[in-house]
Amino acid sequence: MDSFWTVWVVIFVVLVGAASGSFLNVCISRIPEGVSIVRPASRCPKCGHPVRFYDNIPVISFLLLRGKCRDCGERISCRYPVIEIMTAFFAFLTFQKYGLTTVSLAVFLFVCALLVISFIDLDHQIIPHILTLTGIPVFAILAVIFMGLAISEVFLGIMVGAGVLYFVAVYYEALTGREGMGGGDVNLLAMLGAFLGVKSIIFILLVSSLIGAVVGIAFILFRGKNLKFAIPFGPFLCAAGLAYLFFGNDVNSFFLFF
Repeated sequence: MDSFWTVWVVIFVVLVGAASGSFLNVCISRIPEGVSIVRPASRCPKCGHPVRFYDNIPVISFLLLRGKCRDCGERISCRYPVIEIMTAFFAFLTFQKYGLTTVSLAVFLFVCALLVISFIDLDHQIIPHILTLTGIPVFAILAVIFMGLAISEVFLGIMVGAGVLYFVAVYYEALTGREGMGGGDVNLLAMLGAFLGVKSIIFILLVSSLIGAVVGIAFILFRGKNLKFAIPFGPFLCAAGLAYLFFGNDVNSFFLFF
């Protein structure tokens, strides 16, 4: 009986995750434009026709419509179902690690924020202040209430997170005469430190730098880009933050063991 109900809970969690991913798509599209994420309802960007409710079912509607608008035939980006699947996956991962608890709600909200920030940064190479500057106090409070972090650890996470990248940004610009890291990245690491604590900062910096280096080398080798090609750093910070959130303790235990 327990396994029976567990299966249905997992299905429910995945469906909620996919539906949340559909909303994240709206946020990713509208927040950079300063448009309300609530109204108007979802509509085709080409013909402007409102999306029918039965055409707005996560993933399934995309497959049934074969990736095209029902009214004008304009192709729908495959990234929409990809984000819905990603959100469903992280909802499942959150449930597996934290169960069906209030902690899961806090963690899933944090995950959703990171997904929105990542894709906005990929599209526009900006990280909207409304997400990070609002997220810092919100996630700091959630970390203390639900994640069991001490106020001092959260405060140091914010200060160290912001301070490290600010130091790097100032000296990089002084040495090269070019802006290498924007204020959005500084605020983002402060937000990560607010929710994950000061102990996460070194892990996030190392892992994000490693991922960024691998991606940068790949662009140079396979896309013919040079060293001055701009790659947004926000998605790498978010990926490292998610790695720490779900696997950080295991990684730390592994290194401590050896």
